[in-house]
Amino acid sequence: MRVDWPAARSTAETNGEEGIWNGPRRIRRVRAPTGMGTTLPIPTSHPPLSNSALPEVPDDFTGRIVLGIDPGTLVVGYGAVVDRKAGPVLLAAGVLRASPKEDVPQRLGYLARELEALIARLKPSVIVVEEAFCGKSVQSALRIGEARGVALAAAARFGSEIVQYPPAVAKRSVVGNGAAGKQQVARMVARALHPAELPDSLDATDALALALTYLNRASPLGTL
Repeated sequence: MRVDWPAARSTAETNGEEGIWNGPRRIRRVRAPTGMGTTLPIPTSHPPLSNSALPEVPDDFTGRIVLGIDPGTLVVGYGAVVDRKAGPVLLAAGVLRASPKEDVPQRLGYLARELEALIARLKPSVIVVEEAFCGKSVQSALRIGEARGVALAAAARFGSEIVQYPPAVAKRSVVGNGAAGKQQVARMVARALHPAELPDSLDATDALALALTYLNRASPLGTL
C-alpha cells in the first residue's frame, strides 16, 4: 500500500520563475550584484525536485511521517513512511543525484537545496540520518561527514525531531543481523512495505531501513 498526495507542479507554474533548458541541465538567470550590469547564468546539475512528481503532504495532516536519509556527496538516498496502526505505509522513496563533474562544494550546495525541497514537501515529523561509519578510509570518512552535515543542517531548518543511527543498528533492526548486506536490507524493507513498489536503488532502501528502524524502536515490541 502506498499513500499518494497530489504531485508537485513545475517551478514555472508555482512561482513564475523563468528558466532556460538545455538538455539535462537547467540554466536559471539571476540578477547580478549592483554595479555589475548584467545577469549571471547559474547552472544546476539536474532539474530541481520542485519539478518532480513527489507527493505534497497537506499542511493539516496529523499523522506521523518518518523520513530516512542515507547521505553521500554524489547520491543521497531518501525514504519516507507513514506510521499507521496496521503497519508502516510507503510515502516516497528515491535518490538525489549530484553531478560528478562538479566540485564537492557545488555538489553539496545542490544536495542541500534538494533536501530542503524534499523535506518541505513531505513534512516529516521525524528525520533519521545515518551516522558516519569509518570503515574505508580517512578520505571517505571526511566526505561522508560533509554529506551528513548537509543532511543534518537541512533537517534542522524544519524543526523536525532528528535521530541518528549507525548502519549496523538499522541492519539489526530490519534484518536481525548487524552485518547484513544491502541486498538483504532491500529484501526485508520490501517485505515490511509490501505490496508497495520500491525504487530500484539500494541507497533508497537503506534510507527506508532507517525510517523503519525508528518505528521499530519506538514500538513497545521494537528492537532496542
